[in-house]
Amino acid sequence: MLSAKSAEVVEATLPVVGGAIGDITPLFYDMMFAAHPELLRDLFNRGNQANGSQRQALAGSIAAFATALLAAPDSRPDALLARIAHKHVSVGITDDQYKIVHEHLFAAITEVLGEAVTPEVAAAWDEVYWLMANALIAIEGRLRDEAAAAQGTDPADLWRPFTVVARHQETDDVTTYLVRPADGRPLPPAKPGQYVSVRAELPDGARQIRQYSLSGAPAGALQFTVKRATAEVAGGPEGEVSNHLHETLRAGDVLDIAPPFGDVALAEGDGPVLLASAGIGNTPMTAMLAHLAATGSARRVITVHGDRDQLSHAFRAELARLTAELPNATAHVFYERPLGDWPADRTGLVDLASVEVPAGTTAYLCGPLPFLRAVRGQLLAAGVPAADIHYEVFGPDLWLGRDA
Repeated sequence: MLSAKSAEVVEATLPVVGGAIGDITPLFYDMMFAAHPELLRDLFNRGNQANGSQRQALAGSIAAFATALLAAPDSRPDALLARIAHKHVSVGITDDQYKIVHEHLFAAITEVLGEAVTPEVAAAWDEVYWLMANALIAIEGRLRDEAAAAQGTDPADLWRPFTVVARHQETDDVTTYLVRPADGRPLPPAKPGQYVSVRAELPDGARQIRQYSLSGAPAGALQFTVKRATAEVAGGPEGEVSNHLHETLRAGDVLDIAPPFGDVALAEGDGPVLLASAGIGNTPMTAMLAHLAATGSARRVITVHGDRDQLSHAFRAELARLTAELPNATAHVFYERPLGDWPADRTGLVDLASVEVPAGTTAYLCGPLPFLRAVRGQLLAAGVPAADIHYEVFGPDLWLGRDA
């Protein structure tokens, strides 16, 4: 792993580099997109670039990787790398793009830190970068090969055309789409909790990619759910792809979809499982719950969901139905501003204080970062080991480096 000489340099300079990341990453992206505008047009999420979240995620991943190397020089942070690798493969990151990132990232580091970037410092951080990049390239290659073999496509191009066979309006701003392969080949395999990437051609010609969790497993189809992202939800410009899909995607239309990916998927077993979500974070949890019901699982299943009110709660009826189909399941729903009569102890934000969490529980979380932090803390306090708490976050992962 990281050489002893480089480890000393990285440890000494990590506070300086980390402290300057806020200046380095905007400059890096500006330089890279100036040289390669096609990356912003057809690969990177323009909304996440506008609100800055992608830039924070890049900084977090590199800092987390360097910190992990220093903490355990002889091991590799595979959980961190797997999460990133699944995201990269799902949108079509290629090996040669790591060289592009390296060129402009190190140019930005040198410009921001100036004389502090001695040849020794540059060599040490170059080692960190390529340790991370080469590990990701290897993992991503395996993921591409497995996906290509499963669906009969070229590993270099996993995209396939799918036809929309139905759309269902869950709430005013949440729509579910059912799609089937338009090329006649079988569906790609999917695990409950995974997501698909959708490539949409926008009015300006850009082919933007977004990831949406699978929200069920209907026979012969994939099912994914999209929430219209307002400016408030997106933290910047309105979600251009989610709005485009809501306004234009109808039954009979064809769009490009990559096979399901995601390292947070329901594990088989017979131990207790807790599915906790907030808002549209219940899409992967609904898929997990549907899988448990379809397989007649006898596991203890605890579902916890938080939402604004009853009308904003997508899959509300499915939650009740699937819970009733399972012999050992309970559902706990919290509304911040409930409509009509609602229990006082279920009004407000999700609070696990009144929810029994059995020993041996494996927990899956999905929702906004404040929700993830709060619920993870509550689960740790309840005695659930950090290794048994798994999370999925929509958009760039700003929580990299934590136990997951």
